[in-house]
Amino acid sequence: MNFEAIKAIYYYEMARTRRTLLQSVVSPVITTALYFIVFGAAVGSRMEPVDGVGYGGFITPGLIMLTLITQCVANGSSGIYFPKFTGTIYEILSAPIAMTEILIGYVGAAATKGMIIGLIILGTAAFFVDLRIEHPVLMLFFMLLTAIAFSLAGFIIGIWAKNFEQLSMVPMLVVPPLTFLGGTFYSVSVLPPFWQTVSHFNPVLYLVSGFRWSFFEVSDVHPLISLGMIGLFLAICIGFLAWVFRTGYKLRA
Repeated sequence: MNFEAIKAIYYYEMARTRRTLLQSVVSPVITTALYFIVFGAAVGSRMEPVDGVGYGGFITPGLIMLTLITQCVANGSSGIYFPKFTGTIYEILSAPIAMTEILIGYVGAAATKGMIIGLIILGTAAFFVDLRIEHPVLMLFFMLLTAIAFSLAGFIIGIWAKNFEQLSMVPMLVVPPLTFLGGTFYSVSVLPPFWQTVSHFNPVLYLVSGFRWSFFEVSDVHPLISLGMIGLFLAICIGFLAWVFRTGYKLRA
């Protein structure tokens, strides 16, 4: 394992975040803080508790997941897309670096950025809502698995994308609807039976539900099922990337 190569890619990607601090960190934190102000403080004060949890606290895990997933997909995709766009990807591919080392460098940086933003938002939430974390270790574990899984998904999108429109299509048009309809602002138990069934086909429901359980021990899905779904999604992404590395799909062609 070439750890120097991994470090070089990782540090370069983290340095890119420092150069675009307003866009990469400040913007998503301010956006999520507005959600807390509007839904947590203004609307939440007039809402009944959900499963014994104040509405502002109830939506906090969902809002963290919304930002975490969006940022990991965006960072994972842009990290590999821009070397393709500028042509520097060929310098990386011709260097004595294994594809797994390239993957670890880019995905590790994207997951780290997502975790940092998620933890900042978690700290910000404490100023707006009553918050408790029953299982902090499990909470961090959920965050880490989700960050890695969706950074891998973003890496796949970055390889697949031919232009900036395709690069932004999934983070902007697919991830937010899935997150909003995955129980971010409500419990799926309040939905009619038909829509409860439909909601269980939304993979984000399992992420939000399991993450919420680590806070309040309240969830729409058993936390072990949530962990299993994250593991399944992680395995699918790794399997697809193994095929990409073996065939050179859109990298060596």
